[in-house]
Amino acid sequence: MREILKTVGDSTKCPVALIMSGDKILLGHRHYTPDKWKTISVWTCPGGRCDEGETIETALRREVTEEIGVQTLEVMEYLGEYPGAQMPDRVPVFLCHISEEPQNTEPHKFSEWKWFSKEDFPDTFINKDVAKVIKKVLFNRPNIIT
Repeated sequence: MREILKTVGDSTKCPVALIMSGDKILLGHRHYTPDKWKTISVWTCPGGRCDEGETIETALRREVTEEIGVQTLEVMEYLGEYPGAQMPDRVPVFLCHISEEPQNTEPHKFSEWKWFSKEDFPDTFINKDVAKVIKKVLFNRPNIIT
């Protein structure tokens, strides 16, 4: 995992944090506009695109801080890399934990951040491959983090 985190990404690498607490995952309701991609409102995990010369870990931590205001991200496990919602993007996915309460620090992009259990997992998730990882891998392991 350390080797992947230290890899320098590019504009097609979009690392995300699957932040778990007990049997729940943190998701944000993101609102895209045509100038950014297309008009769509979907649920997503904290994360985003690497800046030029930035490592995957630095991008992951920066994006989590920007989106939910958390400084203490614990990266616990690498869960694989998946196709992005836009081609040719690639999404490295990491199981993470936070000890701080998340805040909506980008209300112009997100209407809310919410903890979801497997029973109320939303249908409108931005990336179907990442949604499958959450459902098949994470929700089959009870109480990953408490």
